[in-house]
Amino acid sequence: MAGAAQGGAEAFFERLVLAQHRTGMEVLAVIRREPGRAARLAAGGVTPVQLGFGGPLDWLTAPRLRAALRGFGPQVVVAWMNRAAGFARAASDARDGWAMTGRLGGAYALKHYRGCDLLAANTQGLCDWIALQGWPADRVRLVPNFAADLAGTPPATLPFPPGAVPLLAMGRLHPNKDFSTLLRAMALLPPAVHLALAGEGPERAMLEALVRQLGLGDRVAFLGWRQDVGALLAACRLLVVPSRIEPLGNVVLEGFSAARAVVATAADGPREVMRHGETGLLVPIGDHAALAAALAQVLDDPARAEALATAGRAAFLARHAEAPVLAAWAQFLGEAAARKGQA
Repeated sequence: MAGAAQGGAEAFFERLVLAQHRTGMEVLAVIRREPGRAARLAAGGVTPVQLGFGGPLDWLTAPRLRAALRGFGPQVVVAWMNRAAGFARAASDARDGWAMTGRLGGAYALKHYRGCDLLAANTQGLCDWIALQGWPADRVRLVPNFAADLAGTPPATLPFPPGAVPLLAMGRLHPNKDFSTLLRAMALLPPAVHLALAGEGPERAMLEALVRQLGLGDRVAFLGWRQDVGALLAACRLLVVPSRIEPLGNVVLEGFSAARAVVATAADGPREVMRHGETGLLVPIGDHAALAAALAQVLDDPARAEALATAGRAAFLARHAEAPVLAAWAQFLGEAAARKGQA
């Protein structure tokens, strides 16, 4: 996995590898050098191989990856996103005994996955998209994400005054996440409503300026990147996901897990994993007035909020808890190994 230091796909990689290790599966984690990720994996019993995973002039990663893989002797190699797929392909040849697979969490360019025996995608919508691009439908599988079970986590302390009604939003401060629409929605809500925004990214300065422009003052707290997701959710009344582009939205699953009501835009991922009016509320993308109205609806009706949270928690346990997703991954890996054995 050659991803960024922070991000939803990267965080799920860590959760999956550590969960597979706990079940007794032999796992080799190969990552781009990142001290925090390496420390978290090592603390869970998986000491990773760290490589450069650089640009076109990186001539060292492929042979080092080849040596690591041949030393480990895997049955299946899972390339986690594009850059890892390219290096994994360069590190492999027909004499190697492992099956090559790719894991996609978005509409990635399929050229990176040439030579993969199977692909795993984390939503049905993404599986359908992959097939529409010409990839054989019988070589892609739905393998969903899981979130940590966050129920019962003690709440974090937030920098809000007594009596504040705290909302939570999490994610990279990037145009795809559309936190500017959320801030405009906040301006339509009562002054007691505050927002904790956990994340970092290139839009931070713009969002801070928008807070000042909208007169939101100390009603918005920029928390930076946080690892204590469960504590943040426990401290807030509900979770808001305002994204323009969200292939899945691990954050929605975390809201479900923590039994928090979720209000999200109808991006691809939330639209697939949420049932509007039952496990959460969906609103049009980019419509701050509709978002404010949905938030007010949930905040003004505690019984409705509790019903949404309870249904979301049930959906999490049925489809996005650790056990069912680990079973789906075991089936995927077993099928990939069998295909290689029949080749």
